[in-house]
Formats: sequence, C-alpha cells, structure tokens
Amino acid sequence: MSTPRTSPLSSLPAARPGRRAWLSHRNPVDWLYAAGLAVGALVALWRQGAAMDGYETAILLGTVPALVALARHWRPLQALTAVAGLLALSAIALYQGDLARGEQVAWLRLALSSQSAILWMALLFGLSTVCYWLALFMRGGAAQSTAVSLAWGGVLMALTGTLVRWYESHLLGPDIGHIPVSNLYEVFVLFAWVTTLMQLYYGARHHAVRALGAFVMLIVCAAVAFLLWYAVARQAYEIQPLVPALDSWWMKLHVPANFVGYGTFALAAMVALAYLLSQRWPASALARALPPSSVLDEVMYKAISLGFAFFTVATILGALWAAEAWGGYWSWDPKETWALIVWLNYAAWLHMRLVKGLRGTFAAWWALVGLAVTTFAFIGVNLFLSGLHSYGEL
Repeated sequence: MSTPRTSPLSSLPAARPGRRAWLSHRNPVDWLYAAGLAVGALVALWRQGAAMDGYETAILLGTVPALVALARHWRPLQALTAVAGLLALSAIALYQGDLARGEQVAWLRLALSSQSAILWMALLFGLSTVCYWLALFMRGGAAQSTAVSLAWGGVLMALTGTLVRWYESHLLGPDIGHIPVSNLYEVFVLFAWVTTLMQLYYGARHHAVRALGAFVMLIVCAAVAFLLWYAVARQAYEIQPLVPALDSWWMKLHVPANFVGYGTFALAAMVALAYLLSQRWPASALARALPPSSVLDEVMYKAISLGFAFFTVATILGALWAAEAWGGYWSWDPKETWALIVWLNYAAWLHMRLVKGLRGTFAAWWALVGLAVTTFAFIGVNLFLSGLHSYGEL
C-alpha cells in the first residue's frame, strides 16, 4: 500500500507554530481590525462617494472583506495596512488640501510625501538586501532579523507612498486624480513591494525559506535601481493626467493582478537561480546555507502556481477592458501577444510539472528563462515595439 506524498515544506518547522490554533477561535484584534476597515470604507464613501461610480464603490466595499480574510490568514498584514493607513492619513492632514505644503512642511518633505516615502523604500530595500546576504553566510541571527525588519519597513513606506501619491493626484485637479498604477514609475513601485511582500510571506511560513530572501531581494533592488534611474532621467515622479484609454475602473483591478503575477514569477526565477547555484556547487558555503533542493523546488512551484492564477485573471480582465476601450477583446497588439506568450510559457511549465512530474535542473532553468520572457513582455515591448499600449513607452 503506497503512502501519500507530502510536500517538502511540510517537514520544515513552521515559523508560527500556533497559527492554525489561532485561526480556530475569534480574536478581539480581528474584530477591531475589521471594524476599522469598515469605518474607513464608509468615511471614504462619505467623502468621495459623489466622484465614484458603481463599479468603484463595489471595489471599495469588496476590499474590506478581502483584507480581513487575508489578514486572518497572515496576521502581519493587519499591522502593515493599519500603520500604512495611519501614515497616509497623517500626510493628508498635513497637506490640508494644498499640494505646495509638500515642500513647506518638514514631515512631508522628509518622510510622508509620496516621493520621500518611495525614496525611503529604496533605501530600506537596499539595506535589507545587504543584511539578507550577511545572514545567508552567518546562518541567520541578528542579521536575518534586521533584514526582515528592513524589508517590512520598505514595504510600509512603499504602500504609504502609493496611498499618498493617490491623494496628491487628486490635489492636482478633480480630473487628474487616479490610482497610481498608470506608468512605469508607479508600477515599478508596485512590483517592488509586492515581490518583497511575497518573499516575506514564504519566509514567515517556514524559517528555512528565509534564506531565499537574499536572492529575491536582488530582483527587487534591480527594479528599484531602474525606478531611480527612470525618475531622474525622465522626471517620472511627476504625476501626469491619465490618457483616455487608461481612464477606467478596470485599471484598479487589471494592473494590480498583473503585478502579483509578475512578482511571483520573479520570485520563482530567483529561487530557481538559488537552486541552480546550489546544484552547481553543492559543497559550497552558499549551498549549505540554502534550504534543501526539494524545498527550493516546492517553493518555485507554489510561486509559479500563484502567479499563473493571478496572471490568468489579469489577462481576462485586460480583455474585458480592451473591449470597453477599443471595441474588441483581442487585437493582437504586441503587448497582448507577448502577454499570451508569457501565459502559454507558464501554462506549459505547470502542465509538465503536474502531468510529467517536471522537477530539478530543467524546471529551474525554465523558470529562469520565464523571467526573461516576462521581462521582455513588460519592458522590451515598450522599448522595441509599438501598438495600442504605446502610452507605456520609456
């Protein structure tokens, strides 16, 4: 009689051993968190409801139970969203409806304006990466705790900067305000904190996986470096009005879903890189510091599975958006074509994994090449091709 096959992750010590027990009973903090979100949503409706259509109202109201459910699954999200919300509200109070106060008020100029918060994000992510690599060879300890704390700080400042930038866009004019995911500068901020949050999630579930943060934060730092260059070379930090095709509530769903997919694909690729290095030099200090190859393989699979689900949803939403904006669900625009190539690539990877048992070195190389395909679909198309998505050019 065969024994059921278990995931390699199940054999690792959980970072939060009481999590399932905690989920089995009601917690007053959960109720307080849910009540705070509900009150915040109602206040937002009271203040901005006149400027929102039915779809935007539904998105706002749907965000409350979604955040409650996610925070029950992973409790640190409660503190993250609560503190980011308080910092954003503090910035709104300091602005007093006047964007010029961003240069006049010290707290805004140094910390809470969107530009300042995003610069803090860049610094904290850079320091976190250094600490992760120190922890990799020092086998955890204070360096790892510091790396995790700095990564959380970077995510907090990125989320705060995103929320404040959203408010700043409305200060420029009633027809300019929009969710800050409309250009490369804004979506690279989104990519950086989503990818970091994903690696923090995997690291929180299992201590052994935290060592992978050293690799994942490399891709985050590459994104941050591009972001800083783009801000300086193209003055991309300046908030611009939306082009007509982007002025849609679909953007609030399509773009975030897309970048959860991009973030998890990037995470999987960096785990694949760690896997390949550990296989190439199995006796090295790096290989000894990394989790077992079976764990690396399992994390890579879970990340691609999650990313594929979100990317599929984002692609469907994009087709619906295209039908509204351009009159057709699909036009073989270069961006659409390469999005399909990305989808087919990961669909084939998952098919080979589930049907043929794809694992090991070939799977890792495929995941790494997948990142190159995804990067071209996101940036290369903007550089070398043109089409209906030409508003995203560098």
